[in-house]
Amino acid sequence: MSWTADGYVAVVTIFNFQQYRHIQAPGWTLGWKWSKKEVIWSMMGGQTTEQGDCSRFKGNIPHCCKKDPTVVDLLPGTPYNQQIANCCKGGVLNSWVQDPATAGSSFQVSVGQAGTTNKTVRVPKNFTLKAPGPGYTCGPAKIVKPSRFVTADKRRVTQALMTWNVTCTYSQFLAQKTPTCCVSLSSFYNETIVPCPQCACGCQNTSQPGSCVDPKAPHIASVVPSTGKNNYAPLVQCTSHMCPVRVHWHVKQNYKEYWRVKVTITNFNYNMNYTQWNLVVQHPNFDNLTQIFSFNYKSLTPYTAINDTAMLWGVKFYNDLLSQAGQLGNVQSELLFRKDKATFTFEKGWAFPRRIYFNGDNCVMPPPDTYPWLPNGSSHQLISTLSLLTTLLAAMAFLLGYA
Repeated sequence: MSWTADGYVAVVTIFNFQQYRHIQAPGWTLGWKWSKKEVIWSMMGGQTTEQGDCSRFKGNIPHCCKKDPTVVDLLPGTPYNQQIANCCKGGVLNSWVQDPATAGSSFQVSVGQAGTTNKTVRVPKNFTLKAPGPGYTCGPAKIVKPSRFVTADKRRVTQALMTWNVTCTYSQFLAQKTPTCCVSLSSFYNETIVPCPQCACGCQNTSQPGSCVDPKAPHIASVVPSTGKNNYAPLVQCTSHMCPVRVHWHVKQNYKEYWRVKVTITNFNYNMNYTQWNLVVQHPNFDNLTQIFSFNYKSLTPYTAINDTAMLWGVKFYNDLLSQAGQLGNVQSELLFRKDKATFTFEKGWAFPRRIYFNGDNCVMPPPDTYPWLPNGSSHQLISTLSLLTTLLAAMAFLLGYA
């Protein structure tokens, strides 16, 4: 933005362009490595986690002297003289679909010993982004056209002295070796409740006590952290699937022109409150969604003409927080669909979702052959040879008696 006696002042902005993956508390952490012997004299809207060794400086001591600084966002309520625009959200970034206005975060940094012209400044390297754990891989910084800014009266345009971009991409496999959620299914027309697949997110380690929490244990309070403290490492309830989150899809009712579904999200993780959670569901009847209760909804159309994917998230201050495992660790809503006579059917598992994502992570679905089927479905109503033989004998006896 401007030159100083021995460096420059820059504004760093992080944009989350992902449609359905947000960065939740405790927030993002941004790191890089200086190309020369730069130091950070001061910051606004953010701070480094460590100052480093600044013993060679006399008088004015820099904010950070580390070769590889790590920056975090300031918390809400920071004094105004330490803030800049779009800062101080505790590192929380919304997804682009949920709220584009809160999908970005900025901080200002004054860099020293860095050069004072476009030719002497060297861009930092080895950028890292944690949100809050691993998963993101950042490319090299690339010098691009200087950013342009329009004044409030829209009559003048100014521009930065120099701008570079860094693109970071996310991989679920880098973030966690095992899945983080699973799906269970049920319906009004079949008593079968299809649970999450066994060991969907891992298996219970019976040889290592304490690897999961028994909710019926008498001393559960001693192993479960206090409410409101998030820990990236999951501490899950002992279940057959061992997933931190379960999404249950229940086909609830059938009407003449409509049908109703109940969706329940349950948190089995004692170490995490999921703030600003979201759910992405793929089902062909979302093109005729009539009403949704107690969730926000937006259609996602990755294939333009096909409207079969929906994003659901909680209502602010009502159910946008999925509390840690326990009595309050669930949120639920109901969806009302209008039937399309050309495609609607309850047969062959059509009423169940094709795919579900929780907070951007793909959830483990049950095998299709285990879905609840209609009572008269041919796949599950196998007539035994004995039944056929009994019917045949009864018919023959009737005919002989009639003769």
